[in-house]
Amino acid sequence: MELSDLQTFAAVARTGGITRAAEALNTVQSNVTQRIKALEAEIGTALFERHSRGMTLTGAGLRLLPYADRIAALSREALLAARDDGEPMGPLLIGSMETTAAVRLPTRLADFHRRFPSVALSLRTAPTADLVAGVLDGTLDGAFVAGPIEHPDLTGVVAFEEELVLVTARRFETLAALRAATAASGPTALVFRAGCTYRQRLEQVFNEFGWPAAARIELGTLDGMIGCVAAGMGVALLPRAVVTRHEMIGSVGLHTLTPSHARVDTLFIHRRAAHRSSALSAFMAGLAGRGHDIAA
Repeated sequence: MELSDLQTFAAVARTGGITRAAEALNTVQSNVTQRIKALEAEIGTALFERHSRGMTLTGAGLRLLPYADRIAALSREALLAARDDGEPMGPLLIGSMETTAAVRLPTRLADFHRRFPSVALSLRTAPTADLVAGVLDGTLDGAFVAGPIEHPDLTGVVAFEEELVLVTARRFETLAALRAATAASGPTALVFRAGCTYRQRLEQVFNEFGWPAAARIELGTLDGMIGCVAAGMGVALLPRAVVTRHEMIGSVGLHTLTPSHARVDTLFIHRRAAHRSSALSAFMAGLAGRGHDIAA
């Protein structure tokens, strides 16, 4: 298989059509079509279902996509390793939970950029599960995720220690007041999308409080979540450091939880066997974390 064919296949899979893939790859549509046909001919089966709304992966395409991603990531890694002469430079793709990106990273990223201007730093925010997948398939060089993480192909350090608190509207001065004013099913849980460790922890808290059937509303941004809490829509579970620095701190109440629910480590993870570029090494050197083996 040609690497360019696999890259074209992955672009079509992600964009859902020939036209958008051609734009993403900065090429003409006929070139994309030709490469997809060549790859399907080589494999001997269709990789896409063609329909009026675009193109979707067949079963064979779904099975091929993670391999295409891994091959592309390995090719990129090999190129960077060959070019790496010890001076931090080139692309560095870092992932982070939104809460960490909002509070813990701005000064660190600014300092890193000042010290290493030749590094093209990119930051992607997502839930922990998506970030772990991105590190494993090589689309991310490293990521800040909520621990614990156990995987034989990953290693990392504890970068930050967070205290999670239950965030409610300001009028609830205590958890007892929240319980008294809440229906038997419990308050609405305001959460990030599936794969978020804080969401899983909030569900554990709700189960302990006797609210397993409470309604859930997914929100995509930290500002939106805190704003909805302040408006009385529901409650959230967030790091204390995030909420206390937010401009709406005066409109919400923070409630301490037991250590088993409140304590969470933010890890910086990367692939154990991957080439660690000079850029990644320099980035990790700036973390005030301690060594932490997260292998299974």
